[in-house]
Amino acid sequence: MYQEYESYEVGMNRVITPVVKYLIIANAAAFILQILFAKIFHISLSPYLGLVPKYVYTKFTVWQLFSYLFLHGSFWHILINMFVLWMFGCELERYWGSKEFLFYYFVTGVGAGIFSIIFDFNSTIPIIGASGAVYGILTAFGIIFPNRLIYIYFIIPIRAKYFVIIFGIITFLSAFSTTSSGIAHFAHLGGMVIGFIYLKKNLRLEYIIEMWRQFRFSRRLKNIRNKQKRVRDFKEQINIILDKINEVGYENLTEEEKKILHKVSSYLSKEEGKKN
Repeated sequence: MYQEYESYEVGMNRVITPVVKYLIIANAAAFILQILFAKIFHISLSPYLGLVPKYVYTKFTVWQLFSYLFLHGSFWHILINMFVLWMFGCELERYWGSKEFLFYYFVTGVGAGIFSIIFDFNSTIPIIGASGAVYGILTAFGIIFPNRLIYIYFIIPIRAKYFVIIFGIITFLSAFSTTSSGIAHFAHLGGMVIGFIYLKKNLRLEYIIEMWRQFRFSRRLKNIRNKQKRVRDFKEQINIILDKINEVGYENLTEEEKKILHKVSSYLSKEEGKKN
């Protein structure tokens, strides 16, 4: 389980970490491409690379669960998301390491997309933005660094755990409200829920890799045991056939028994060839 890490405040004087840097560059590049395609070719990338819930299961546009994380609706949309990613993500990347942080980012981002599909599966309105993953990062920060001070509008101090709780309540109420503001609240809520489950169940990358190794090892062990059992059964058959040859001769064997002897002979020849 993750430890609670005590510190004082979220500062502004931090060096950007590698994965956060590359994520910001990738998002900025995608945003510039969006603008170029819209201005030059008059094409919106949102229906193709944004997440359209209905298309994922009707047209199998599975890539949208990843690509939607890199598109944004406006300059302020991408600016806020990248600012939050930098402000909170760098600390998490230092704490976890780059691989674990990147894995968590995409788990919460893709999970947020799946969450949106489940709760709005008939929608054909594209969902875009890294907000699902960013909300997952906020959740992780509040759980791992609960007593860090966050300054709202750079003035009002609030501990990270309370900040995340308030955001969670607002997001939950917004997601299930009857009014629509054009914001993908289910994606935000999904990012927080997936992040919470990930942390509380300790579904870390290294843990999943270890579980996969154990699964593969158990399968390999099972296969070896099955093979050993087949060999024992095969030896018993051979012994019975050899006893029969001693009693009644080879010509009185059944066709099936002769095939078994032929297989044994071929197998032994191959093994002998390998040794030589």
